[in-house]
Amino acid sequence: MKKVLLVGNHEIVIYNFRKELIERLISEGYEVYISLPYGKKVDILKDKGAKFIDTPMYLNGRAKNPAADLLLIRRYKKMLKRLRPDIVLTYTIKPNLYCALACGSLGIPQIANITGLGTAVEYPGISQLLTLTMYKIMFKNVTSVFVQNKENENFLKCKGILNGQSKLLPGSGVNLQQFCLRDYPAEGNINFLYSGRILKEKGIDQYLEAADIIKRKYENVQFTVIGECSPKYREKIKDYDISGIIDYHGMQSDVIPFLAQSHCFINPTYYPEGISNVLLEAGATGRPVIAANRSGCRETVIHGVNGYLFEPQNTQMLIEQIERFISLSYEQKRQMGLESRKKVEREFDRELVVNAYLEEIERLIGSGFTFSKNQLSGMILRHRE
Repeated sequence: MKKVLLVGNHEIVIYNFRKELIERLISEGYEVYISLPYGKKVDILKDKGAKFIDTPMYLNGRAKNPAADLLLIRRYKKMLKRLRPDIVLTYTIKPNLYCALACGSLGIPQIANITGLGTAVEYPGISQLLTLTMYKIMFKNVTSVFVQNKENENFLKCKGILNGQSKLLPGSGVNLQQFCLRDYPAEGNINFLYSGRILKEKGIDQYLEAADIIKRKYENVQFTVIGECSPKYREKIKDYDISGIIDYHGMQSDVIPFLAQSHCFINPTYYPEGISNVLLEAGATGRPVIAANRSGCRETVIHGVNGYLFEPQNTQMLIEQIERFISLSYEQKRQMGLESRKKVEREFDRELVVNAYLEEIERLIGSGFTFSKNQLSGMILRHRE
């Protein structure tokens, strides 16, 4: 039985976006291991048949501590020597880089997944220089790289990091059964939804400013916010909530009830995304979307068809698109949501992503896996177009 190891930095990275891949691998006869810090959702994956290796990160993924990083590299290498997987799938920057070092020294094939560049890579400076240097050195050992949008792929190619081993995927995809088409909410108050981490780079300031101005002009609007709040924004969010500008519901394990009640989803992020999962989830449930016009977001929006785009960090343009949406008839809003669902079904079904993984694993190590390559190639071609 061939062994597949998935390595991440958090339970959400593996459970929320890769559980269907794990289920498929197990059903195809692979022995599946997951390596990450323990979280409650790990138990669900273990119940599905995955084997768990508790791998503390010592510090969170953004922390910079050379001693902690050396410990993590040693831990990865020791784990790989002991387990000897046939292939390793890695997610997020430290697993991508540090497993590349270990896999390269042990001759183990690795599929690295770049789910967004992150601020350390996208913005010029010392951090970018150091991170790109690490990528150049360590990615020489990587067998295959999956990238989530064309701009990221082109950037990494221009920097000499990708050398013909990259493949473009439509993000992590979305489970169309879990995020099924929901009835559009009744007429009345128009409910806009923000879901995500409450950070500056996620565009929360633009959302709050727009909500304040729109609420002063229109009586029939609501602005809902869900997500983990960073310490810097706790007081601000509390003030906006108390004043009635927004309805804040904190961190939620299930976003679906909030999507079901929303008329439109807003993602004002200017963070370096791969493909925005929250936009895919909103679109899958049949919700119109208003999103920042940047890589990772624009791929999910056909401007004027299933939503609207605005320039990142431009509050006035966001307000204009919100007002444009408010002016639509109820049927136009509902139809826009249906177009979102069609686009997600056509381009971002998670089955496409799972099939691409299985095909790449088969190419690299062989498994007897059978899948219509013509079908997969056609689906990926449509996404590229």
